[in-house]
Amino acid sequence: MKSCPEEIALQPMRHLLLFVLLAASWLLWSGYLDEPLLLGFGLMSCSLVVWLVHRMDVIDGSPTQWGLALRALAFLPWLFLEIVKSNLHVTRLILSPDLPIRPQIVRGESSQTSELGQVIYANSITLTPGTITLDIRGGAVLVHAISDHTASGVSDGVMNAKVAALERAR
Repeated sequence: MKSCPEEIALQPMRHLLLFVLLAASWLLWSGYLDEPLLLGFGLMSCSLVVWLVHRMDVIDGSPTQWGLALRALAFLPWLFLEIVKSNLHVTRLILSPDLPIRPQIVRGESSQTSELGQVIYANSITLTPGTITLDIRGGAVLVHAISDHTASGVSDGVMNAKVAALERAR
């Protein structure tokens, strides 16, 4: 619910900013600058998304976490490297003649304080091959791991600490 006039006055600016960001992303990724029909479809798509966001009341005046987005730019290369290392490990497991997998469910610490932090942590675990987040609640994460090595990656708490730092640094 909109409670103050300042929020209501800022809403059109937020919608405009969302539209501009969506349109810029669409133009950047599509590369179509000289096709009127495709530009029209892009314009309609961006407009539809802004309209849906307005109808869903998603832009509700809560503070936008631009700092988190900027810190994520430093976190993503580290996560990408972890994904590559985990890919190599799982490839070695699969290509090994004796197939040394040891599936297990492990519980690790989750020190994130917000739902967004917990989602980032759970998805980061799931993105690394050989691990899948099953549950996260009460300061713990439940993960299915394909081997002792991937299970130790959850137990050592490095990713937990990285995501917690990403979430907390303001």
